[in-house]
Amino acid sequence: MFSRIREDIQCVFERDPAARNVFEVLTTYPGLHAVMAHRVSHILWNMGLKWLARMNSTLSRWFTGIEIHPGARIGRRFFIDHGMGVVIGETAEIGDDCTLYHGVTLGGTSWNKGKRHPTLTNNVVVGAGAKVLGPITLGDGSRVGSNAVVVKDVAPEETVIGVPGRLVTKGGSEKDKKRQVMAKKIGFDAYGITQDSDDPMVQAVNLMLDHIHAMDSKMKSMCEVIEQLGGRVEDIPLPELNSLEIHGGGEKQSKNVDNTIVGDKD
Repeated sequence: MFSRIREDIQCVFERDPAARNVFEVLTTYPGLHAVMAHRVSHILWNMGLKWLARMNSTLSRWFTGIEIHPGARIGRRFFIDHGMGVVIGETAEIGDDCTLYHGVTLGGTSWNKGKRHPTLTNNVVVGAGAKVLGPITLGDGSRVGSNAVVVKDVAPEETVIGVPGRLVTKGGSEKDKKRQVMAKKIGFDAYGITQDSDDPMVQAVNLMLDHIHAMDSKMKSMCEVIEQLGGRVEDIPLPELNSLEIHGGGEKQSKNVDNTIVGDKD
């Protein structure tokens, strides 16, 4: 058990850049406290000391705001970030290296006894406020977006968003590939959030990338024609453009944009 506690402490440093030292993590991280208390409660539960296990779990909930049923099976290096409002049901199963954020519910959809809560395999991340309900399985490396409601199985490495939860289509089409190339060229990551979500801002960015790609193609064609007619085309990089960084409260981020300048033949 102590080896698992050491792993639980170490995984906090790997997934939370705000963690500074072991003493701080041990004394101020409710997610860690809840997991440590659950390790004890689960042992008591398996020993048949049901009431004592439930009482220990209840005390942990009072202190941390996180409710984990003693019967839940939790793997190694499990991290609950912030944690307030997290609920994990009796028959829930969580694999190794999983992460939950605050407000997550791993709940049931039936009053019948037996398996009625989700199974999270390995390396699963569930965003803040998400609800994963019923005896479903989330495959290795899957992701659940914030506030999503998931009631169906999720395949490995897939991402689910929305209410009800729906799979995010991986951008494998030719148009998606062109968008990614153009976004990389102009120094902009349009896919920090999924390009296939219903966010109108993302749709607008995709239209802009399509338009820029068309303009870029026309410019290349014009340069080729000018060179064929004996003109001279020089590749001259423009000065860096400063744009406000979305995530950084007013900080500016410099990004290079390559362009071409067309000139007459000497």
